[in-house]
Amino acid sequence: MNRLLFFLLLFPLAAAAGGAEDYLAEIARQRQAREEGLRQPLGWLSLVGLHWIEPGSHRVGAASDSDIVLAVGPEHLGEIRLSEGVVTLVLAHAKGVEIDGAPAAVGELALRPDSRGEPTQVTFDGGAAGFNLIERDGRFALRVRDARARTRTAFAGLDYFDTDPSWRIEARFEQHPEGATIEIANVIGQLSPEPNPGAVVFEREGKTCRIEALANPDGSLFLIFADRTSGRETYGAGRFLDAPAPRDGRVTVDFNLAYNPPCAFNAFSTCPLPPPENRLKLAVQAGEKKYAGPHRDAASSADPAGPENR
Repeated sequence: MNRLLFFLLLFPLAAAAGGAEDYLAEIARQRQAREEGLRQPLGWLSLVGLHWIEPGSHRVGAASDSDIVLAVGPEHLGEIRLSEGVVTLVLAHAKGVEIDGAPAAVGELALRPDSRGEPTQVTFDGGAAGFNLIERDGRFALRVRDARARTRTAFAGLDYFDTDPSWRIEARFEQHPEGATIEIANVIGQLSPEPNPGAVVFEREGKTCRIEALANPDGSLFLIFADRTSGRETYGAGRFLDAPAPRDGRVTVDFNLAYNPPCAFNAFSTCPLPPPENRLKLAVQAGEKKYAGPHRDAASSADPAGPENR
């Protein structure tokens, strides 16, 4: 059956609101916006390093004699100090260095991690590179970016399954008790409890499918799932999907907008993994396919399999 006709028959309300053509155009628009976001100079494609910080003081810079060797930037930037849960950058010089877009000054600066709002951005090379502080389960790391990374300059673009309106599903939302959490592992082996407001439940191919949802701050849902395409047509570690806040026990889940986690594009991410409950026993042939381009910047000196990145 023609896909547009199928959509008109299956979703008459959506058709009345603008029709199948509008739906396909909106999916295309969102996919284009995603690709443009990935291509941003200091976006996910520009990651070239992830360096975990131990307590104490560490020389940081691009020079080989640094304790934390950056893939890019000044030879001797200064020191990174971790004490009592606070990470401080001690700049040895400030020429060409900016903090949150403003010229830096020699001296000490406490860095704000991503777990406490917008992280402090330390940039150099005219803003083409830099790093920020991340916190994962009480551990801190420098996440380093370079707009000239091969993973960005040689980005191969995204590949998708054809848009299939039947994967836009009106699902039930089974709410959990307030304060419920679920254990979520990430690719570096950490396990942490995450807010779990409820589960998305739907029928497909004669099966009842269930995805435990995580909570976004605005009340919308974040879904991490794997399925029988994982590791074959799609990224092996699963995919992500955003859904609006549930209303009256219902939620719209559109798998045509399923997307790959950042770790599908580089070796320096800390992506969460699907919990066992979210491994679907069906093939979700919708959304983003496996990425075929370069996964790591060949110019990076950091070893993603080394101790600092495990």
